[in-house]
Amino acid sequence: MDTNLTGKTAVITGGARGIGFAVARSLAAEGADIAILDLLDTVEESAERIADEFGVRTYGRRLDVTDQEATDAAFAEIAERLSVPQVLLTAAGIEINGDSIDVTAKDWRKVIDVNLTGTFFATQAFGRGLLAADLPGSAVLISSMSGLIVNVPQWAASYNSSKAAVAHLGKSLAVEWAASDIRVNSISPGYVLTDLTQQIIDREPELEADWISRIPQGRMATPQDLTGLVVFLASPASSYLTGQQIVIDGGYTAV
Repeated sequence: MDTNLTGKTAVITGGARGIGFAVARSLAAEGADIAILDLLDTVEESAERIADEFGVRTYGRRLDVTDQEATDAAFAEIAERLSVPQVLLTAAGIEINGDSIDVTAKDWRKVIDVNLTGTFFATQAFGRGLLAADLPGSAVLISSMSGLIVNVPQWAASYNSSKAAVAHLGKSLAVEWAASDIRVNSISPGYVLTDLTQQIIDREPELEADWISRIPQGRMATPQDLTGLVVFLASPASSYLTGQQIVIDGGYTAV
């Protein structure tokens, strides 16, 4: 199975930590040069850590993915410093929980802007670069099992809606760009133990046991549980796979 990515540049939004950073490391292990875009101040440090560990070229830049002009500029700079990106992972995302009756317009728009609009802007810039250079590519959008089911006991209508839309965005772009050999798929993870998830558990310790009790495999995922799938989707090994939403949740949605 050909998963070699040597000579290709991969962009990871939200890649300074968590799922994005784990995937960035796995793509670098396959030879890809890595560009990390994130709002966190540690983005350059994260990129340097990957360069030191894997010996690939890296670039880190702070970016608000909801800013279309800044996103376009970031992809143009990546193309100049590394090469035109041929792999994309959109891992930038936020979640605001609460009863829907109390959700403010500001919070609703923030979740939709980051999770859906930010994903679109990044994928749009990615596609533009590939079409202009007449290159093939693969985008992997991070959706969520929350786009398929309603998580309980917490309520997060804005998050659920945004992630359902991300998956359909992936299908839409996959069909639109298929003739240009640009593949787009989405991954819908279940509960993944990251720094952000741990913060939720720290605030509401009872949630961890509740979540795990609903997962047939009896544990939450780690970011590393997702990396093999992303590498497969990013690589020539999946050259005929596009427009799919792939759930990786330990069996949660199968019950």
